[in-house]
Amino acid sequence: MGATAALDSDGFAVELDIHRRELTGYCYRMLGAGSEAEDAVQETFLRAWRARDRFAHRSTLKTWLYKIATNVCLDMPERPQRRARPMDLVSPSTCETAVLNELPEYRWVQPIADANVLSGAGDPAELAAQRDSVRLAFVAALQTLAPRQRAVLILREVLHMSAAEVAELLDSSVASVNSALQRARSSIASQPAVADEAMLDADDRELLTRYVDTFERYDIDSLVALLREDAVSAMPPHELWIQGPAEIHRWMLGPGRECEGSRLLATRANGCPAFGSYRIDPDGGWSAWSLQVLELKRGRIATIHNYLNTEILSEFGLPARLDA
Repeated sequence: MGATAALDSDGFAVELDIHRRELTGYCYRMLGAGSEAEDAVQETFLRAWRARDRFAHRSTLKTWLYKIATNVCLDMPERPQRRARPMDLVSPSTCETAVLNELPEYRWVQPIADANVLSGAGDPAELAAQRDSVRLAFVAALQTLAPRQRAVLILREVLHMSAAEVAELLDSSVASVNSALQRARSSIASQPAVADEAMLDADDRELLTRYVDTFERYDIDSLVALLREDAVSAMPPHELWIQGPAEIHRWMLGPGRECEGSRLLATRANGCPAFGSYRIDPDGGWSAWSLQVLELKRGRIATIHNYLNTEILSEFGLPARLDA
């Protein structure tokens, strides 16, 4: 409490907080989980506070904070496996072959609220690029890179820092930065694009309205008509995923039937439309069940990421239950 009061007293905390959203976005791309990104930003601010007397304005405060944040992310302990999506790990399942094998939280790329990492105003093209840079597929692809390569790619391609700035930030050389960037680009280029909506237009909003209506009425025939032929549904922390309207139809009228009667609350995650999903509570109302993140492509739903983790909903400001 005393440290917070001291921060506020000299205005340094206010200066730091101006950069919170951008730094959270950077740390999220580096680490693949919103909770870890927030922890990394807090540690960045703590290190900056402790070293504030050594900040001699040789660089901007923003650049200095990114240097600290990069070191925080690189210092975080390595896990035995990278964070990923189910489709990055196993082949698609069917209703007959599906096994609900649950993997630990640290195996999955986790969603993050748009409000925590994206600005709501600015140049439309830049905003679209920022949304693309937090797509789940892109963040998962980033996790395949070595940590320093990952940092170089994000700093150069997403944050548009110069090679000289990144070299200074990483205590490296321009040649090393350029070499790391070339290798990172080559690796990321092999990853397919999943979603394509830069901004939701009237047709997209109508599509989402129909999705909510059909899901809440549990009209699965009408719901699957909104899907692309190659649509995918995934359910972390289970590693299974299913593909195609027919298989998704079978799943939702089979093992997924318990979702009948659910309610959805709209939000935004990873540059995409998202919904808090609430199942019927036997004691009345609806209880939190999951966070659905929808990716749209050419006017249809391409992917439904169904995160079966009710703790995530609080990070989006969504309630734990809905009253009748």
